[in-house]
Amino acid sequence: MEPRHPAASRTILTDLVLPSETNPLNNLFGGELLARMDRAASIAAGRHSRRIVVTASVNHVAFNKAIPLGSVVTVEAKVSRAFTTSMEVIIDVWVEDRQSGDKTRANEAIYTFVAVNESGTPVKVPPIVPETELEIKRFEAALRRKQLSLVLAGKMKPDDATELKTLFT
Repeated sequence: MEPRHPAASRTILTDLVLPSETNPLNNLFGGELLARMDRAASIAAGRHSRRIVVTASVNHVAFNKAIPLGSVVTVEAKVSRAFTTSMEVIIDVWVEDRQSGDKTRANEAIYTFVAVNESGTPVKVPPIVPETELEIKRFEAALRRKQLSLVLAGKMKPDDATELKTLFT
């Protein structure tokens, strides 16, 4: 399989926050943002794998800044690392000031997707070759996050988590 660069999976979704998508404080519902992030991440994982993809887990979500009614919201997703059949996708959420055009990073998330065939059986995905400094940093951290997740789920022995050991030794 030909390796691919994270930029090839880059997906950007931009939309307005409408009244029906807000809570009593007139901010975007967290669940609405999660759905937007899932769609963008799904497209990114599909672009990388060129397969049907399913959400395996939502590994991290940080709602750092409220997103008010009427805001322009941009959700940007890229595959940060590919494993055998799974892909980690990092999502950045930006809020744009409609008058100045300035963008502020409001939220972030990390999702994991698995590529499957038409019958739902996991299939191999191409490797990732990071290019930028940020892509390299995210690529390296993805293995630590995966190992931590496997250890916590009891699917990997702590002694086998080689990347996690390097943090503590």
